[in-house]
Amino acid sequence: MQAPSAKTPITAAIVATPESSASTLYGMHDVFCSAGRDWDFITTGVPGKSAIKSYVVGETTETFTAANGVPITPQVSIADCPPPQIICIPDLHLPPGRSIAGCYAATVEWLRSCYDRGATLTAACSGSLLLGEAGLLDGCDATTHWGFTETLARDYPQVKVHPARALVASGPGQRLITAGGGTSWQDLSLYLVARFLGQEEAMRIARIYLLDWHHNGQLPYAALARSRQVEDNRIAASQEWIADHYAEAGPVGAMAAFSGLPERSFKRRFTKATGMAPLDYVHTLRLEEAKQMLESDDLPIEAIANEIGYEDASFFRRLFRRKVGMSPGNYRRRFSAFRKALQAAAE
Repeated sequence: MQAPSAKTPITAAIVATPESSASTLYGMHDVFCSAGRDWDFITTGVPGKSAIKSYVVGETTETFTAANGVPITPQVSIADCPPPQIICIPDLHLPPGRSIAGCYAATVEWLRSCYDRGATLTAACSGSLLLGEAGLLDGCDATTHWGFTETLARDYPQVKVHPARALVASGPGQRLITAGGGTSWQDLSLYLVARFLGQEEAMRIARIYLLDWHHNGQLPYAALARSRQVEDNRIAASQEWIADHYAEAGPVGAMAAFSGLPERSFKRRFTKATGMAPLDYVHTLRLEEAKQMLESDDLPIEAIANEIGYEDASFFRRLFRRKVGMSPGNYRRRFSAFRKALQAAAE
C-alpha cells in the first residue's frame, strides 16, 4: 500500500477496555504517533507530521481504571468514532481459561460493522479473544498469547490457532491480524507501519524505539507445562510424584503404579483430568527442566538429555526443537546470555 500524503494520515483506533493494560495500549499509540514525525525530529531537530492519526476509543469516554491500576480516558466513544482504517485491540488482562462469551456486546457489534466497511482489524496478545467473540476469525488463521491458545481454540473452534507464531495475517485481503504474547504488540505495530507507510518508515520506527522482531516466534518463551485444576485426587497425587521423578525410566508405568490404578485406566483418567496424555506430560516436565539447565549450566547437551531421562540425545534434540521452536544449542546461546546479562546488571 502506498504511503498517504501528509494531508491524509491513516486513522487508527485503539480499543480500550477495563481489562486493557496501559503499556500495550499507549505503547501502540506512541508508535503510531511517531510515524512520519519523530525521525526528522531526532535527526534534524524539526518534527515531521504524523502519518497516522491514532486515538483511544471506548464504549464511553468515561475514565476507568485499567488492569494494572492506571486511569484511562478514551478520547472518543464507539458511537461517535469516525470510521477508522485500522483498529487495534490490546491485551485483555484475564485469567487463562475464562470465557468472554456475551461480554463487550457493544464493542463486538462495532468491530463487525467497521470490518464490513473495510477496516483492518488487529489484536495483540489475548485481545484476539475479542475478535473471536465477534466471529471474525471463524475459518481464519490466528495466534494469541501462548497462555491463551487453548482458550481461543476451545471457545472459538472454527479458528485455526497457531501457538508458535508471533504474528499472523489472515482473512480476505489479510485484514485480520493477530499477534502473540507480551511485547509482540511491537511486531504488530511495525507490521502495520510497514504495510501502510512502507518498510523504510517501519525501519525508522524500529531504530527510534530499539524494537526487535520476534523471528523465532513465541514458543521459546512459553511455559510448556501449565497448571490446571485437577479434581481427580489420584491423578493429582501422581502429578506431584512425577514432578520429582520425571527422569525415571518407564515414567508412565511408574506413575500408574504410584496411583494404584491399572495402567490402561490410569492413562484414560490422566488424559481426561489434565487434557494431556501421561507421556506428553512427562515430556513437558523434562523439557522445562532442560530449559532451566540450558540457561544456567554449562553441561554438554548430551549430559543434560541424560540427566532429565533421555538416553538418546538425538531424540532429545528433535523433541526440543519441535516443542520449543529452536535447537537446544540456539536456546542456550539466546537465553543463557540473557540470564547472565540480567545477573550482571543486578550485581
